[in-house]
Amino acid sequence: MRTFGFTDFLFILEAAKWTIALSLIAFAGGAVGGLLLALARTSTVGWLRMAARGFIQLFQGTPLLLQLFLIFFGAPVLGFDINPWLAAGIALVLNSSAFLGEIWRGCIEAIPRGQWEAAEALSLSYVDRMRDVILPQAFKIALPPTVGYMVQIIKGTSLAAIIGFVEITRSGQIINNATFQPVIVFGVVAGIYFMLCWPLSLLAAHMERRRAVATAR
Repeated sequence: MRTFGFTDFLFILEAAKWTIALSLIAFAGGAVGGLLLALARTSTVGWLRMAARGFIQLFQGTPLLLQLFLIFFGAPVLGFDINPWLAAGIALVLNSSAFLGEIWRGCIEAIPRGQWEAAEALSLSYVDRMRDVILPQAFKIALPPTVGYMVQIIKGTSLAAIIGFVEITRSGQIINNATFQPVIVFGVVAGIYFMLCWPLSLLAAHMERRRAVATAR
């Protein structure tokens, strides 16, 4: 057994880059999937709405940890070779897609009905209507909750430690197993998470206040 030192701190800090990388992958993939789900949920095609709703309910209604387990341990059973990186990325992308899709669906439906009717009166196609009229307005509404949800993605990456992905939490577990100083080790881990999440929380709150002021005018 040894004491916690500066090299241990650097090891945990180094692992933060993998937390950030996994978070960016989850957000980028989730943004694509979320947009498709939001468009499907607001579509006039019944089966698309039902399929998107089922996907969202499935991934919102089950724990992310369970989704990680099913992908990481289930893929080899089906004959697919998968590593912790890929399993964590797939699980977080699917989970983020469900949550972002529901957030953005609400933002699309928040656009006043008059805007939809005006676009229809101009004989715009569905694609042109969404691209030029609805989505630009929904984007402004969606910014604060989207930035806020990024905090949840960063914190969600900590669950990837369960399947052996070495990010901040897993690196803390490794150091704690060597030093047996959990208060110091996981205090450092918590501090790094706080430094990653706090600026995003402040940004989301600031954007929400600005939007509230703009709406009041």
